[in-house]
Amino acid sequence: MSLFKKFPFKDKPSTVAITCAHILDEKNPILYVFHDADDGCWQFLCGKEHNIEDSRVISLQQIYEIDKSVKKIANLEYGKCAYRKDKNSEWNIQ
Repeated sequence: MSLFKKFPFKDKPSTVAITCAHILDEKNPILYVFHDADDGCWQFLCGKEHNIEDSRVISLQQIYEIDKSVKKIANLEYGKCAYRKDKNSEWNIQ
């Protein structure tokens, strides 16, 4: 129960999120986040070019463990995206 109180997203920690191999394997920072309007899916990307083979499906909890700064955009509305220049920059909402 305490996990849900501390977890900053409205979605459950087990919610599916899409990310890329560059973040998981190469430890690149998350620079772009999309909260899809059509299905509410979350995408966390690094800004590099991506092929379908680069896609990874993990949980929202795993993304949060990789980069706790995503809590600042946990209320990102459907259809919006957030981006930043580098890991130490503030998030911009678009």
